[in-house]
Amino acid sequence: MERTLLLNATFEPLKIISWQRAITLLTQGKVEVIDFYDRDIRGVSITFKLPSILRLLKLVKVRRTSREVRFSRANIYQRDKYTCQYCGVRYAAEDLTFDHVIPQVQGGEATWENIVTACLACNNKKGGSTPREAGMRLIRPPVKPKWMPVVTLTFGIKNAPLSWGDYLYWNIELNKDG
Repeated sequence: MERTLLLNATFEPLKIISWQRAITLLTQGKVEVIDFYDRDIRGVSITFKLPSILRLLKLVKVRRTSREVRFSRANIYQRDKYTCQYCGVRYAAEDLTFDHVIPQVQGGEATWENIVTACLACNNKKGGSTPREAGMRLIRPPVKPKWMPVVTLTFGIKNAPLSWGDYLYWNIELNKDG
């Protein structure tokens, strides 16, 4: 079933919600409809056009608990663009691992500046060595990212309706084929 893009009162994307939640917000009078799907939702005594995009009528302040980018596997993969930092090939997340540039056995720590994404083959080739010892070269040195994602829309973004394109950030490529 279709999902609905929920915008803040300022037209900034907040999150993707279920069609059921969209109808609830609509019936509570908390949102205005910006765009519809070509589909109706029918109740016993009422019919709604299924909303594609909703905008909150009141501004919701988005709490930013920290200006720091969280050190996580997902953010490491994002920083490195899902690309092995040794061979340069792009992989799906399940075919990647992360690698300590200076191995833990040599005192390397789990920090932004010492962790990179690596494919399984390159990670096995490098083993417990430094890149130099293994005869390998890093494509880019690892650094702590300065970006802070305002909104994380990670699932199904390739199949997002075209109507969402005007409200999503420009660095997200929308693709009809998925």
